[in-house]
Amino acid sequence: MNVLELSEQEIVRRQSLQELRDLGIDPYPAAEYPTDAFSTDIRDNFSDDEQREVCIAGRMMTRRVMGKASFMELQDSKGRIQVYVTRDDICPDDNKELYNTVFKRLLDIGDFVGVRGFVFRTQTGEISVHAKELTLLSKSIKPLPIVKYKDGVAYDKFDDPELRFRQRYVDLVVNEGIKETFLKRAKVISTMRQFFDEAGYTEVETPTLQSIAGGATARPFITHFNALNQEMYLRIATELYLKRLIVGGFEGVYEIGKNFRNEGMDRTHNPEFTLMELYVQYKDYNWMMAFTERLLETICVAVNGKPESVVDGKTISFKAPYRRLPILEAIKEKTGYDLDGKTEDEIRQVCKELKLEIDDTMGKGKLIDEIFGEFCEGQFIQPTFITDYPVEMSPLTKMHRSKPGLTERFELMVNGKELANAYSELNDPIDQEERFVEQMKLADKGDDEAMVIDKDFLRSLQYGMPPTSGIGIGIDRLVMLMTGQTTIQEVLLFPQMRPEKTMPKSTTAEWQALGVPAEWVPVFNKAGYNLISDIKEVKAQKLQMDACNVNKKYKLGYENPKVDTFQAWIDKANEG
Repeated sequence: MNVLELSEQEIVRRQSLQELRDLGIDPYPAAEYPTDAFSTDIRDNFSDDEQREVCIAGRMMTRRVMGKASFMELQDSKGRIQVYVTRDDICPDDNKELYNTVFKRLLDIGDFVGVRGFVFRTQTGEISVHAKELTLLSKSIKPLPIVKYKDGVAYDKFDDPELRFRQRYVDLVVNEGIKETFLKRAKVISTMRQFFDEAGYTEVETPTLQSIAGGATARPFITHFNALNQEMYLRIATELYLKRLIVGGFEGVYEIGKNFRNEGMDRTHNPEFTLMELYVQYKDYNWMMAFTERLLETICVAVNGKPESVVDGKTISFKAPYRRLPILEAIKEKTGYDLDGKTEDEIRQVCKELKLEIDDTMGKGKLIDEIFGEFCEGQFIQPTFITDYPVEMSPLTKMHRSKPGLTERFELMVNGKELANAYSELNDPIDQEERFVEQMKLADKGDDEAMVIDKDFLRSLQYGMPPTSGIGIGIDRLVMLMTGQTTIQEVLLFPQMRPEKTMPKSTTAEWQALGVPAEWVPVFNKAGYNLISDIKEVKAQKLQMDACNVNKKYKLGYENPKVDTFQAWIDKANEG
């Protein structure tokens, strides 16, 4: 890397790195460092009655040098602990270089160090580690953004969401509570797995790369499979493969995995997301509602110690039972319009009266979905099962046993968003084929989210699928609810981001066309001249001073051009 691309702190750290090597210290040793304690463990098990020897490691996050003795704060994977370092303890012989040179000058905030010593309580009562040995484990050559506090006010906070999500590794190090969110995420998933496993269901894996994007209404990501010379799709759902396994004889199967939908990004959507889908034979959607209530209450207690979670100031209770409300009744309740028995044209007229933006590609199901999404969905804060969807909205769902035109489906709404989607699964192969045909008609009208006919799935149904209930739960949204987060990016370690913005610069070839030598282009950039247009109005003397000062400051050793040369470059730029 060109030295001119580095900040002054980065240059100093690289110089320290070289000095350490010159002293015979490997800044990146390969050998195991045998830690035997964590910061939290040390505090929790401290006793004034016995002296405990420990070996710990972590990042040095603060350092206070006071002559022959110093304090530093070490951050490990569990938390932080103070370490007391004295010159004579870590340098017991006549050579005091480890303390005077390495610890005091060549180590930096963010470096990983190992400490052997014993636990004690300082005069101020703080449990600390008294270092007897100090080992450099990894040199940090880029400074961390350390938050500083003065009179209770935080300065230099690393709180820009763009930077936090793009540089999650820094966010996890410097911001308290971030790691806790992801530990809770892991708890959500492990509790869910345990709940399903104890119920006797089998975790499976199905293809991520699929020849047909089926199982949901969504726009897929498309890729090319070179070996087969055909277009493939990143899966939008696991449903159709999991149902094949029910046909094959599994009692219950579930998968927790990545799905991909080529759609927008916002506070509650990420194109790559984690979904759990579960299918159980001989069950229906009524059983699934009760099962879901028990599942979510169990998860909430495991994560938060109680069946409630607080999101954006609202206390949400996952204590069973939850309200059950048919979707057409929900629409009537929130809008005053009764859509029961209405035709597509009549519902289209209702949409116009409600001033919804619709188009001719939308069928009856999408029109109802638009009304519900605009006027109803956001109103349900406490967990609510919205049930009995029209058949046009549910191409994979069994017809309602007592309500013509409706299906046995529910969506679980929590905090104004869908959390789960579940059916009494359609297992009539002829009915299923007719539903697929209707979906293809929507595709012909221009609906790019309509389902495609999966002939192999239809073939599997023809062998017979037992009565089955299935559910999909969005893991990312579930974690948001359990951790009190209001944006999906806060619960994804590495959310999708727009391309990182870079400073526009003229190319080296463009600068050379003016006569500027290639080695001077980074010098101009470091001096603040990124585009050729930047030098057009600059006086030659100023351009010379700015560029030559960079040459001197960074000890580049280039021969400084005369002012007439700079003027010639400026003149050439103005000719362009």
